[in-house]
Amino acid sequence: MSTPPKHPSSKRWSWRSQAFRALVYQVLAVVVIALLVVFLAHNTATNMRQRGMQSGFGFLLGTAGFDIGESLFTFDPGESYLQAYLVGVTNTLRVAVLGIVLTTVLGTLIGVGRFSRNALVRGLCRVYVEAFRNIPVLLQLLMWYLVFTEFLPAMAEALEVGPFFLSKGGLNFPIPVWANGHVWAACGLLLGIGAALARRQHAWRQFAATGVPRSLFWVPLAIFLACGIVGWVLGGAPTEMNIPIRGDFAIENGGSLTPEFLALLIGLTMYTAAFVAEVVRGGIQAVPQGQAEAASALGLSQGQSMRLVMLPQALRVIIPPITNQYLNLTKNSSLAVAIGYPDVVSIANTAINQTGRAVECIALIMVVYLSTSLLTSILMNWYNALSEIKER
Repeated sequence: MSTPPKHPSSKRWSWRSQAFRALVYQVLAVVVIALLVVFLAHNTATNMRQRGMQSGFGFLLGTAGFDIGESLFTFDPGESYLQAYLVGVTNTLRVAVLGIVLTTVLGTLIGVGRFSRNALVRGLCRVYVEAFRNIPVLLQLLMWYLVFTEFLPAMAEALEVGPFFLSKGGLNFPIPVWANGHVWAACGLLLGIGAALARRQHAWRQFAATGVPRSLFWVPLAIFLACGIVGWVLGGAPTEMNIPIRGDFAIENGGSLTPEFLALLIGLTMYTAAFVAEVVRGGIQAVPQGQAEAASALGLSQGQSMRLVMLPQALRVIIPPITNQYLNLTKNSSLAVAIGYPDVVSIANTAINQTGRAVECIALIMVVYLSTSLLTSILMNWYNALSEIKER
Protein backbone atom coordinates (compact mmCIF):
# COMPACT_ATOMS: atom_id res chain seq x y z
CA MET A 1 0.00 0.00 0.00
CA SER A 2 1.61 3.30 -1.14
CA THR A 3 2.01 6.23 1.23
CA PRO A 4 0.17 9.42 0.32
CA PRO A 5 2.40 12.17 -1.13
CA LYS A 6 3.42 14.95 1.21
CA HIS A 7 1.80 18.33 0.82
CA PRO A 8 4.12 20.88 -0.86
CA SER A 9 3.80 23.23 2.13
CA SER A 10 5.31 20.58 4.40
CA LYS A 11 8.47 20.55 2.28
CA ARG A 12 8.58 24.33 2.35
CA TRP A 13 8.76 24.40 6.17
CA SER A 14 11.08 21.41 6.47
CA TRP A 15 14.66 21.77 7.73
CA ARG A 16 15.74 20.14 4.49
CA SER A 17 14.49 23.18 2.62
CA GLN A 18 17.33 25.58 1.85
CA ALA A 19 14.95 28.55 1.83
CA PHE A 20 13.63 27.62 5.29
CA ARG A 21 17.13 27.25 6.73
CA ALA A 22 18.15 30.59 5.24
CA LEU A 23 15.10 32.23 6.83
CA VAL A 24 15.94 30.74 10.24
CA TYR A 25 19.54 31.91 10.01
CA GLN A 26 18.43 35.43 9.08
CA VAL A 27 15.98 35.60 11.99
CA LEU A 28 18.67 34.40 14.41
CA ALA A 29 21.13 36.97 13.06
CA VAL A 30 18.60 39.79 13.51
CA VAL A 31 17.85 38.64 17.08
CA VAL A 32 21.55 38.47 17.98
CA ILE A 33 22.19 41.94 16.53
CA ALA A 34 19.18 43.38 18.37
CA LEU A 35 20.34 41.87 21.68
CA LEU A 36 23.84 43.22 21.09
CA VAL A 37 22.49 46.73 20.43
CA VAL A 38 20.33 46.58 23.58
CA PHE A 39 23.31 45.41 25.64
CA LEU A 40 25.57 48.18 24.34
CA ALA A 41 22.89 50.83 24.90
CA HIS A 42 22.22 49.62 28.46
CA ASN A 43 25.94 49.40 29.23
CA THR A 44 26.56 52.91 27.87
CA ALA A 45 23.65 54.39 29.85
CA THR A 46 24.85 52.68 33.06
CA ASN A 47 28.40 53.96 32.67
CA MET A 48 27.17 57.48 31.96
CA ARG A 49 24.99 57.47 35.10
CA GLN A 50 27.89 56.23 37.23
CA ARG A 51 30.04 59.11 35.98
CA GLY A 52 27.31 61.68 36.50
CA MET A 53 26.91 62.34 32.77
CA GLN A 54 23.49 63.39 31.53
CA SER A 55 21.89 61.62 28.59
CA GLY A 56 18.88 61.99 26.34
CA PHE A 57 17.80 64.30 23.55
CA GLY A 58 15.96 66.80 25.72
CA PHE A 59 18.77 69.29 25.23
CA LEU A 60 17.54 69.88 21.67
CA LEU A 61 14.73 72.05 23.08
CA GLY A 62 17.16 74.22 25.05
CA THR A 63 18.49 77.59 23.93
CA ALA A 64 21.46 77.26 21.58
CA GLY A 65 23.11 80.51 22.59
CA PHE A 66 25.43 80.73 19.58
CA ASP A 67 25.18 82.37 16.20
CA ILE A 68 25.53 80.68 12.81
CA GLY A 69 27.39 82.65 10.18
CA GLU A 70 25.59 81.24 7.15
CA SER A 71 22.10 79.80 6.73
CA LEU A 72 19.27 79.64 4.22
CA PHE A 73 16.82 81.07 6.77
CA THR A 74 17.19 83.47 9.67
CA PHE A 75 18.60 81.98 12.87
CA ASP A 76 18.77 83.72 16.22
CA PRO A 77 21.03 82.62 19.11
CA GLY A 78 17.95 82.50 21.32
CA GLU A 79 16.47 79.65 19.30
CA SER A 80 16.81 75.97 20.17
CA TYR A 81 19.51 73.44 19.38
CA LEU A 82 16.99 71.64 17.18
CA GLN A 83 16.64 74.68 14.92
CA ALA A 84 20.42 75.02 14.86
CA TYR A 85 20.66 71.41 13.69
CA LEU A 86 18.11 72.14 10.97
CA VAL A 87 20.31 75.00 9.77
CA GLY A 88 23.28 72.64 9.67
CA VAL A 89 21.30 70.01 7.76
CA THR A 90 20.14 72.54 5.15
CA ASN A 91 23.71 73.82 4.76
CA THR A 92 24.94 70.26 4.23
CA LEU A 93 22.18 69.48 1.72
CA ARG A 94 22.83 72.71 -0.17
CA VAL A 95 26.46 71.75 -0.75
CA ALA A 96 25.60 68.11 -1.52
CA VAL A 97 22.86 68.84 -4.07
CA LEU A 98 24.72 71.59 -5.90
CA GLY A 99 27.91 69.53 -5.78
CA ILE A 100 26.22 66.48 -7.29
CA VAL A 101 24.78 68.55 -10.15
CA LEU A 102 28.06 70.34 -10.94
CA THR A 103 30.08 67.15 -10.53
CA THR A 104 27.84 65.28 -12.95
CA VAL A 105 28.16 67.97 -15.63
CA LEU A 106 31.90 68.51 -15.22
CA GLY A 107 32.77 64.83 -14.82
CA THR A 108 30.73 63.84 -17.89
CA LEU A 109 32.35 66.52 -20.04
CA ILE A 110 35.84 65.46 -18.97
CA GLY A 111 35.04 61.76 -19.39
CA VAL A 112 33.72 62.34 -22.91
CA GLY A 113 36.69 64.62 -23.61
CA ARG A 114 39.00 61.64 -23.08
CA PHE A 115 37.69 60.32 -26.42
CA SER A 116 38.16 63.57 -28.34
CA ARG A 117 40.04 63.47 -31.62
CA ASN A 118 41.92 66.58 -30.52
CA ALA A 119 45.12 65.52 -28.78
CA LEU A 120 45.24 68.73 -26.71
CA VAL A 121 41.72 68.17 -25.33
CA ARG A 122 42.51 64.53 -24.52
CA GLY A 123 45.73 65.53 -22.80
CA LEU A 124 44.12 68.28 -20.71
CA CYS A 125 41.34 65.94 -19.59
CA ARG A 126 43.84 63.28 -18.59
CA VAL A 127 46.01 65.77 -16.69
CA TYR A 128 42.94 67.03 -14.83
CA VAL A 129 41.93 63.52 -13.77
CA GLU A 130 45.39 62.48 -12.65
CA ALA A 131 46.02 65.73 -10.78
CA PHE A 132 42.78 66.18 -8.87
CA ARG A 133 42.06 62.59 -7.92
CA ASN A 134 45.56 62.06 -6.48
CA ILE A 135 45.55 65.10 -4.17
CA PRO A 136 43.72 64.53 -0.85
CA VAL A 137 40.39 66.32 -0.80
CA LEU A 138 41.17 68.06 2.50
CA LEU A 139 44.25 69.69 0.97
CA GLN A 140 42.17 70.83 -1.99
CA LEU A 141 39.59 72.40 0.32
CA LEU A 142 42.32 74.24 2.20
CA MET A 143 43.88 75.36 -1.09
CA TRP A 144 40.63 76.87 -2.38
CA TYR A 145 39.93 78.50 0.98
CA LEU A 146 43.41 80.04 0.91
CA VAL A 147 42.73 81.37 -2.59
CA PHE A 148 39.52 83.09 -1.50
CA THR A 149 40.81 84.51 1.79
CA GLU A 150 44.38 85.47 0.89
CA PHE A 151 44.71 86.20 -2.82
CA LEU A 152 41.44 88.01 -3.53
CA PRO A 153 41.08 91.74 -2.75
CA ALA A 154 39.25 93.08 0.28
CA MET A 155 35.52 93.77 0.07
CA ALA A 156 36.07 97.51 -0.35
CA GLU A 157 38.17 96.76 -3.46
CA ALA A 158 36.14 93.83 -4.78
CA LEU A 159 36.58 92.70 -8.37
CA GLU A 160 33.56 93.84 -10.35
CA VAL A 161 32.33 91.95 -13.41
CA GLY A 162 29.01 93.44 -14.46
CA PRO A 163 26.62 93.08 -11.51
CA PHE A 164 28.89 90.50 -9.80
CA PHE A 165 31.46 91.26 -7.09
CA LEU A 166 34.23 88.88 -6.00
CA SER A 167 36.36 89.50 -2.92
CA LYS A 168 37.59 87.97 0.31
CA GLY A 169 34.02 88.26 1.51
CA GLY A 170 32.83 85.87 -1.19
CA LEU A 171 30.68 86.30 -4.28
CA ASN A 172 27.86 88.88 -4.46
CA PHE A 173 25.29 88.57 -7.22
CA PRO A 174 21.84 89.92 -8.24
CA ILE A 175 18.73 88.12 -7.01
CA PRO A 176 15.12 88.62 -8.14
CA VAL A 177 12.69 90.41 -5.84
CA TRP A 178 10.15 87.71 -5.00
CA ALA A 179 6.72 88.10 -6.64
CA ASN A 180 3.75 85.93 -7.60
CA GLY A 181 5.10 85.66 -11.12
CA HIS A 182 7.97 83.54 -9.84
CA VAL A 183 5.48 81.02 -8.44
CA TRP A 184 3.85 80.81 -11.85
CA ALA A 185 7.27 80.38 -13.46
CA ALA A 186 8.09 77.54 -11.06
CA CYS A 187 4.80 75.83 -11.92
CA GLY A 188 5.59 76.24 -15.61
CA LEU A 189 9.00 74.66 -15.13
CA LEU A 190 7.44 71.69 -13.34
CA LEU A 191 5.04 71.19 -16.24
CA GLY A 192 7.95 71.67 -18.61
CA ILE A 193 9.82 68.77 -17.00
CA GLY A 194 6.94 66.40 -17.81
CA ALA A 195 6.57 67.74 -21.34
CA ALA A 196 10.32 67.53 -21.99
CA LEU A 197 10.50 63.94 -20.75
CA ALA A 198 7.52 62.98 -22.93
CA ARG A 199 9.13 64.60 -25.98
CA ARG A 200 12.41 62.86 -25.25
CA GLN A 201 10.74 59.45 -25.02
CA HIS A 202 8.95 60.11 -28.31
CA ALA A 203 12.24 61.06 -29.97
CA TRP A 204 13.84 57.86 -28.65
CA ARG A 205 11.05 55.73 -30.13
CA GLN A 206 11.40 57.47 -33.50
CA PHE A 207 15.17 56.96 -33.50
CA ALA A 208 14.80 53.27 -32.57
CA ALA A 209 12.23 52.74 -35.34
CA THR A 210 13.82 54.72 -38.16
CA GLY A 211 17.49 55.07 -37.24
CA VAL A 212 17.24 58.78 -38.05
CA PRO A 213 18.83 60.94 -35.29
CA ARG A 214 16.44 63.18 -33.41
CA SER A 215 17.22 65.94 -30.97
CA LEU A 216 17.19 64.32 -27.54
CA PHE A 217 18.56 67.33 -25.68
CA TRP A 218 17.97 70.68 -27.30
CA VAL A 219 14.28 70.27 -28.13
CA PRO A 220 13.33 68.98 -24.64
CA LEU A 221 15.43 71.78 -23.14
CA ALA A 222 13.62 74.34 -25.30
CA ILE A 223 10.25 72.91 -24.19
CA PHE A 224 11.31 73.08 -20.55
CA LEU A 225 12.43 76.71 -20.83
CA ALA A 226 9.39 77.72 -22.90
CA CYS A 227 6.99 76.40 -20.25
CA GLY A 228 8.85 78.38 -17.58
CA ILE A 229 8.72 81.56 -19.68
CA VAL A 230 4.98 81.12 -20.33
CA GLY A 231 4.33 80.74 -16.60
CA TRP A 232 6.46 83.82 -15.91
CA VAL A 233 4.50 85.87 -18.46
CA LEU A 234 1.14 84.69 -17.10
CA GLY A 235 2.29 85.72 -13.62
CA GLY A 236 2.89 89.29 -14.74
CA ALA A 237 6.48 88.96 -15.95
CA PRO A 238 8.19 90.44 -12.85
CA THR A 239 11.62 91.87 -13.65
CA GLU A 240 12.62 93.73 -10.50
CA MET A 241 16.07 92.67 -9.29
CA ASN A 242 17.93 93.27 -6.05
CA ILE A 243 21.34 94.28 -7.43
CA PRO A 244 24.44 94.47 -5.22
CA ILE A 245 26.21 97.82 -4.97
CA ARG A 246 29.62 98.82 -3.68
CA GLY A 247 29.35 100.41 -0.23
CA ASP A 248 31.92 102.26 1.83
CA PHE A 249 33.16 99.15 3.63
CA ALA A 250 31.29 96.19 2.08
CA ILE A 251 29.09 95.08 -0.78
CA GLU A 252 25.47 95.85 -0.03
CA ASN A 253 22.20 94.30 -1.27
CA GLY A 254 21.86 91.33 -3.60
CA GLY A 255 22.67 87.74 -2.73
CA SER A 256 25.99 86.45 -1.48
CA LEU A 257 28.00 83.25 -1.15
CA THR A 258 30.64 83.09 1.57
CA PRO A 259 34.24 82.05 0.82
CA GLU A 260 33.75 78.98 3.04
CA PHE A 261 30.81 77.80 0.95
CA LEU A 262 32.58 78.51 -2.35
CA ALA A 263 35.77 76.75 -1.24
CA LEU A 264 33.83 73.70 -0.10
CA LEU A 265 31.64 73.53 -3.20
CA ILE A 266 34.49 74.04 -5.69
CA GLY A 267 36.84 71.69 -3.84
CA LEU A 268 34.35 68.83 -3.62
CA THR A 269 33.20 69.35 -7.20
CA MET A 270 36.69 69.39 -8.71
CA TYR A 271 37.81 66.38 -6.65
CA THR A 272 34.77 64.18 -7.26
CA ALA A 273 34.51 65.14 -10.95
CA ALA A 274 37.87 63.46 -11.55
CA PHE A 275 36.45 60.15 -10.34
CA VAL A 276 33.18 60.65 -12.22
CA ALA A 277 35.18 61.28 -15.40
CA GLU A 278 36.91 57.92 -15.01
CA VAL A 279 33.55 56.23 -14.41
CA VAL A 280 32.16 57.80 -17.59
CA ARG A 281 35.27 56.83 -19.56
CA GLY A 282 35.07 53.24 -18.35
CA GLY A 283 31.35 53.05 -19.16
CA ILE A 284 31.88 54.29 -22.70
CA GLN A 285 34.78 51.87 -23.24
CA ALA A 286 32.53 49.02 -22.07
CA VAL A 287 30.24 49.59 -25.06
CA PRO A 288 31.33 47.38 -27.99
CA GLN A 289 33.28 49.27 -30.62
CA GLY A 290 30.94 47.89 -33.24
CA GLN A 291 28.22 50.21 -31.94
CA ALA A 292 30.31 53.26 -32.82
CA GLU A 293 31.12 51.80 -36.22
CA ALA A 294 27.43 51.12 -36.87
CA ALA A 295 26.55 54.69 -35.89
CA SER A 296 29.22 55.98 -38.27
CA ALA A 297 27.82 53.78 -41.03
CA LEU A 298 24.40 55.39 -40.48
CA GLY A 299 25.96 58.81 -41.09
CA LEU A 300 26.01 60.02 -37.51
CA SER A 301 28.69 62.49 -36.53
CA GLN A 302 31.03 61.76 -33.62
CA GLY A 303 28.95 63.97 -31.32
CA GLN A 304 25.68 62.33 -32.38
CA SER A 305 27.20 58.88 -32.04
CA MET A 306 28.37 59.68 -28.50
CA ARG A 307 25.07 61.27 -27.47
CA LEU A 308 22.61 58.90 -29.16
CA VAL A 309 24.41 55.56 -29.18
CA MET A 310 27.37 55.29 -26.82
CA LEU A 311 26.25 57.18 -23.71
CA PRO A 312 22.74 55.64 -23.50
CA GLN A 313 24.23 52.13 -23.61
CA ALA A 314 27.00 53.10 -21.18
CA LEU A 315 24.49 54.23 -18.55
CA ARG A 316 23.92 50.69 -17.28
CA VAL A 317 27.65 50.55 -16.49
CA ILE A 318 27.99 54.15 -15.31
CA ILE A 319 25.09 54.53 -12.87
CA PRO A 320 26.11 52.06 -10.10
CA PRO A 321 29.68 53.39 -9.61
CA ILE A 322 28.62 57.01 -10.07
CA THR A 323 26.15 56.51 -7.21
CA ASN A 324 29.12 55.70 -4.99
CA GLN A 325 30.75 58.98 -6.01
CA TYR A 326 27.60 60.90 -5.10
CA LEU A 327 27.66 59.24 -1.69
CA ASN A 328 31.35 60.05 -1.28
CA LEU A 329 30.72 63.70 -2.12
CA THR A 330 27.95 63.94 0.47
CA LYS A 331 30.07 62.30 3.16
CA ASN A 332 33.18 64.31 2.26
CA SER A 333 31.16 67.47 2.93
CA SER A 334 31.75 66.71 6.62
CA LEU A 335 35.29 68.08 6.07
CA ALA A 336 33.68 71.52 5.95
CA VAL A 337 34.55 71.90 9.63
CA ALA A 338 38.20 72.34 8.57
CA ILE A 339 37.44 75.62 6.76
CA GLY A 340 34.75 76.93 9.09
CA TYR A 341 31.64 76.22 7.03
CA PRO A 342 28.69 75.69 9.44
CA ASP A 343 27.45 72.28 8.32
CA VAL A 344 25.80 69.73 10.58
CA VAL A 345 29.16 68.45 11.89
CA SER A 346 30.33 71.94 12.86
CA ILE A 347 27.09 72.70 14.69
CA ALA A 348 27.19 69.31 16.42
CA ASN A 349 30.73 70.06 17.65
CA THR A 350 29.55 73.35 19.12
CA ALA A 351 26.61 71.60 20.78
CA ILE A 352 28.96 68.97 22.27
CA ASN A 353 31.20 71.67 23.75
CA GLN A 354 28.24 73.43 25.34
CA THR A 355 26.13 70.49 26.54
CA GLY A 356 28.53 67.54 26.82
CA ARG A 357 26.02 65.30 24.99
CA ALA A 358 28.62 63.70 22.74
CA VAL A 359 26.77 60.42 22.18
CA GLU A 360 23.52 62.12 21.22
CA CYS A 361 25.17 64.70 18.96
CA ILE A 362 27.24 62.09 17.14
CA ALA A 363 24.13 59.92 16.77
CA LEU A 364 22.32 62.83 15.11
CA ILE A 365 25.21 63.29 12.68
CA MET A 366 25.08 59.59 11.82
CA VAL A 367 21.32 59.77 11.24
CA VAL A 368 21.70 62.76 8.90
CA TYR A 369 24.38 61.16 6.72
CA LEU A 370 22.70 57.75 6.79
CA SER A 371 19.39 59.27 5.69
CA THR A 372 20.91 61.33 2.87
CA SER A 373 22.96 58.36 1.65
CA LEU A 374 19.96 56.01 1.65
CA LEU A 375 17.80 58.58 -0.14
CA THR A 376 20.50 59.09 -2.79
CA SER A 377 20.82 55.33 -3.26
CA ILE A 378 17.05 54.91 -3.61
CA LEU A 379 16.79 57.64 -6.24
CA MET A 380 19.77 56.34 -8.21
CA ASN A 381 18.50 52.75 -8.08
CA TRP A 382 15.16 53.97 -9.39
CA TYR A 383 16.90 55.82 -12.22
CA ASN A 384 19.04 52.77 -12.91
CA ALA A 385 15.91 50.65 -13.27
CA LEU A 386 14.52 53.14 -15.79
CA SER A 387 17.76 53.22 -17.78
CA GLU A 388 18.44 49.52 -18.03
CA ILE A 389 18.05 47.81 -21.39
CA LYS A 390 14.81 45.83 -21.52
CA GLU A 391 14.73 42.94 -24.00
CA ARG A 392 11.42 42.15 -25.61
